[in-house]
This record gives sequence, structure tokens and C-alpha cells, in this order.
Amino acid sequence: MKVRYVFFVFGFAQMTELIRTFSERGDLAHLALFLWAAGASAAFLFTLRELANASRRFDDFVRELALFNRRARRKPKDE
Repeated sequence: MKVRYVFFVFGFAQMTELIRTFSERGDLAHLALFLWAAGASAAFLFTLRELANASRRFDDFVRELALFNRRARRKPKDE
């Protein structure tokens, strides 16, 4: 009963029903495997998103550096 209350407090009322179903059938190993796979997938997606953001920032840096180099190579109009 306490487990159900803790999950309900955190907004996981449906999760307790799922856990209860798995525990009644004796499939806790499958539940653990599912939770591990879901966690690993979430970590992979987070890492992939961060990698894409880092690539975008590096591309912006290289673009700004190229712009700086073009401006620095221009001859002044006074001379």
C-alpha cells in the first residue's frame, strides 16, 4: 500500500498499476529489463541531442572565424 501512495504522490499512478500487474504475474525480470532499456534509450537520445547542439555551436564558431579572416584580409580603402 505504501508503494502505491509514493508513486501516486509523484504522479505515477499508472506505473503502480503496471508494476502490480507484472509482480502478480512474476515478470519482474521483464519489468527490470524494460526499465533498463527505456533508461538507456533516454540517455542515448539525450546524448545525441547534446552532440547535435555541440556540432551546431562548432559550425557557428567556424563560420564566424571565416568571416573574421575575410575581413582581416581585406585591404583598407585608404591605401
